[in-house]
Formats: sequence, C-alpha cells, structure tokens
Amino acid sequence: MKYAMAKKRKTTRRKETAPGSAGLSTQQVCEVDPRARDLTSQVEADGGTVLGSYSDPFGGTCVLVVALPIDRVEPTPYQRDPSDAHVKRLMTVIEKVGRFLDPIVVIRHDGRYWTPNGNHRLQAMKKLGARSITGLLVPEPEVAFKILALNTEKAHNVKEKSLETIRMARAMAEQKAGSEADWAFEFEQAPYLTLGAAYEQRRSLSGGAYHPVLRRIDDFLDEPMAKALKERERRAAKVLNLDDAVSKVVAALKAKGLTSPYLKPFVVARVNPIRFSKATEFDFDEVMDKMLASAGKFNVDRVKQEDVAKIGGGAPPEE
Repeated sequence: MKYAMAKKRKTTRRKETAPGSAGLSTQQVCEVDPRARDLTSQVEADGGTVLGSYSDPFGGTCVLVVALPIDRVEPTPYQRDPSDAHVKRLMTVIEKVGRFLDPIVVIRHDGRYWTPNGNHRLQAMKKLGARSITGLLVPEPEVAFKILALNTEKAHNVKEKSLETIRMARAMAEQKAGSEADWAFEFEQAPYLTLGAAYEQRRSLSGGAYHPVLRRIDDFLDEPMAKALKERERRAAKVLNLDDAVSKVVAALKAKGLTSPYLKPFVVARVNPIRFSKATEFDFDEVMDKMLASAGKFNVDRVKQEDVAKIGGGAPPEE
C-alpha cells in the first residue's frame, strides 16, 4: 500500500488567556466527585487508604490522594526501564530530607496500581524498604498514555523514547484503540514509532543519527493500530538496512584512520538527499531508497578528517 507523503505540520499560536479566568475556584476544588466513593471502596479493598479527594483545579476531574501498599504499585508495562543512577540519587535525597514529598500519579488496574510517571521514585522507595507510598489516583486509565507523553521526571534519550512509544502502540493495538493518528499527542512524533520497532530488533542502533531525516519523511498513519504497527515494522526494516550500509562506510572510514564520535551522523548527513531541500513533503520509501543507494557507493577516499570535524560542536546523539 502506498502511504501519503509526510507533511510539515503547522504550528498553531496559543491564544492568550486572561489571568485567573480558567479552571475552578478554591471552593469548587473542594467539591467531591461522586466517583470518589467507588474509588475509595476499591482502594480500601486493596489494602490502601484514601487520605482525601478533590476536583482538579484546571480540568475539574476527580483526584484521590491515597496511601498504597508499595508491593501493589508498579510501572506501566510499556514505559522505559529505570536508570539505576537516577534511582540512587533519589534514594540519597529522600534519606537526607527524611521525607517523601513528591506523590506519584497512579491508575488502578485489576487490583494493582500502575504509575506512568513515578517509576524512579517508586524504585527508590522500594530500595529504601518503604512499606507504603503516597500517590494521586486518577480514575481514567487512558490518562496514563497522556502522562507518559508529558513525562519530565528524567529526560528521555531517543532510544528510551522510541521504545516507550512502540510499547504504548502495541498496548493500544491490543485494546483496538482507534487509528495511529488518533494518538498523535501521546506518541509525540511518528519517527519514535519507526525507531522503536527498529530498536526492538537492534538495541545497539544509533537512532539519533537517523532521527533528523525521519522527522521530515515520517508521519502518523490513518490506519488501525494493528495495521499501522505492521507498516512501522516494514519501515523499521528499511532503517536497519540503511544502518547496515552506513556502518560499513563508518568501518571503512575508521580503517582509513579517521576518528570521531560523529562518524555515523556524518555519513547519514552525506547520503541524505533532502539535506538542503526546502520542500515540506517527502515520500518515505523514495528518500530511504536513495539514501541506501548512496551509502552503497560512498567513496571514503574523498573524505578528510577536517570534513568530519566540521560537524562537531555538540555531543553526539545520546543512545
């Protein structure tokens, strides 16, 4: 099937909002949502305690402040793995302060509780031997996907974000949750889906080298999630084929004596046919096929060390 060319997305200006004109008043925040009663019963049946409830000051939705047995709380299954170094830093801070002051967000799932944005804090508390943990319980499970998209607990690198996004997509496919394009906000960028499928096959992939060109040629698909995933796997295979060809060129450049952490991004940039194009629409397969062909006939003898040095200046794409 031929898919439409990736289009440059228009950025819309945010309208100015008058101060103090949105959301609820302090009195309205105190109003209890009827759903709080059912949630309270469920939390208590799970061995937890409801410490309070309120209506969210911006969206007006129900939120419960809860204390949960820590062994009932776990991260959502599709998010990235925790960083050991970050967990250790959090453990040190919690111990020095002597308090856990940043409740995690949780959703209830089959008598257990998933946190979409507090895994590092959760793991730190578990390693410190805590018996319970405080959290903000929201009743809508789908909020977990939106929170993952906004997660700023620890900045993602390309690999983490891509793997997290493809896991989300697979979970949505199981739920038959609409088309891929319906979840553009949660996925954030279409290339994360393609790179995620590629990372599933090759964890050592330097996805950051391909991310800039993919952002120009890859777009969300108006296909059901299961069908879109098949297309993502097909596109991922093209990325991996290109990576094989680029890796051969990098090896040849190293054999010639060139050294730089930027060799792979340098080669990708050199074989990118749209590098200097001002066009805003491109066909994914056409661009990828041209890049693969260019990589196959790359002349390493024409490359000098100073050519590679020109692209330096910042850190190479973090993986």
